[in-house]
This record gives sequence, C-alpha cells and structure tokens, in this order.
Amino acid sequence: MLVADISGSVSAFAGFTMQLAYAIKSEFSRVRSFVFVDGVEEVTDILEAAADVTSVTHRLNLGTSAVRLDGHSDYGLALETFWERWGGQVRSRTSVIILGDGRNNYHASRAWVLTAIRQRARHLFWLNPEPAAAWDTGDSIMREYAPGCDLVVECRNLRQLRAFVEQLD
Repeated sequence: MLVADISGSVSAFAGFTMQLAYAIKSEFSRVRSFVFVDGVEEVTDILEAAADVTSVTHRLNLGTSAVRLDGHSDYGLALETFWERWGGQVRSRTSVIILGDGRNNYHASRAWVLTAIRQRARHLFWLNPEPAAAWDTGDSIMREYAPGCDLVVECRNLRQLRAFVEQLD
C-alpha cells in the first residue's frame, strides 16, 4: 500500500510521487495507492486505468476526497481515516509506504495510527521529500511519526530512492 501526501507543501515533489506510484503499479500487480491532504482517497483504479502519469495527475487535479476540509495537510486525520476505512485490510504480508513531509499544520498527530498499522503490516516505511535537517522544524512532526515506522528516510530524488531500495535487500 502506497499512501501519498498531495498537499501544497509537497507540490514540487508531487510529480515525483505520482511517477513513483505509477512505476510501482507497473511493476507489482497488487499495489493499492491512496492520496491524502486532510482526507484520503484510494486511487488504485485511477492508476490502473491511466495511459500515463500525466493522465493520472490530470485526473487527480479534477478533485478527490483527499481534500475534505480546508485543503491544508492534516496527517493525523488522514491517517486515522485510512486506518478506519482500510486498516482491516493491512495484513502480515502488507508493506505500507507513506510519502510525505510530515508537516501537519499543528493538528493532532494521531501517531498511534502508525503503531497500529505497523503491528499488522510486514513493514511500514516513510519516505520524506524534505532534507532531514528540516524535519521537526516549524509544523513538521517527524519525531512523533518515526517511532511507529520501520524506516524513515529522506527521499526526494532517484539517488535517494535507489539507496532506500538497496536498504531493503
């Protein structure tokens, strides 16, 4: 399962995120993809039906339930909604990858959700597009989210993505 932040704070990274999601879908037949801002929506069908990543981006720009309230990131609400709707489908063979900067706009973290996901999943990884030096500054709450994950890594380019994949071997 791939759970990706598509909020404004990661807009520069969103193209990379969608390309990654599209590539993962192309390589693995049973990947489910979700996007969030302050709501969350499964977009697996959109990725499967899309001819290319541009059409995925176009479809997502038409609007999704990933934006539920004010359109500002609320990781806690999005993660809790993910858990309530799809948490029961996380199994011991499931790997969950979260893509996002962890900037929560000073909302409640609800970090317990990551612990709950991790207890059910095979792995829980977090790929953060921000430089690690920016984590836990301003409204970033990565220190609250990191303990619930197997691995949290800076990942904003192909070199870092390759390093992450190599750590999995």
